[in-house]
Amino acid sequence: MKLYITLYSPYARMARIMLAEKGLESATETIIARTREIGSPYYKINPSGRVPYLVRDDGVGMEDSQLICSYLDHCKGSPKFMIPQGNAGWELWRLEALGRTMVEGASVWIRELLRREEERSPTIIDHEQRRLQRLADTWEEEIDNPLMHGQINMVQITLACALQLEIWNPEFEWRKGHPLLVEWLNTISDRSSLSTTEPPGPLSK
Repeated sequence: MKLYITLYSPYARMARIMLAEKGLESATETIIARTREIGSPYYKINPSGRVPYLVRDDGVGMEDSQLICSYLDHCKGSPKFMIPQGNAGWELWRLEALGRTMVEGASVWIRELLRREEERSPTIIDHEQRRLQRLADTWEEEIDNPLMHGQINMVQITLACALQLEIWNPEFEWRKGHPLLVEWLNTISDRSSLSTTEPPGPLSK
């Protein structure tokens, strides 16, 4: 298989974490895609230009981190990350959606910061800052949920990827006033699949 990524995509990072968790790294070629670049050869592979993008062994391409992670979960051994039926399943869906909203908000903020200063929208940046603060407050209350501890799941992966966007955007200051969230991230970030995929450093503006 071939997995197309960028090192700065939290969505691609989720797929990379799944590769590590499922022991599929040696069976998958990870390729840095050239995105947001006119004429990039990557567009012939994935016309949308988005990452992550997985090309299966049969040559079929798959886009979207949720789809790719689910597929990889089924590629080797018994699926560990499937959403169960019943109330536990609904709770996992609820928390994962909350985590994805945080990823999306932080990503929008980062995209604004990557624009030239005169092209940035102060309104959008302010909106995302406020939304992320509210979400951090919510997660400080949710982090004691049993699903956020024990066997790793997609909720934990998603939230960790969201919070560690602080590495790319130091202005994303969620730690103050959220000691339980800080403690949780300090613990899970020691996991090999997360430490080996950690963002390389702040984005250049």
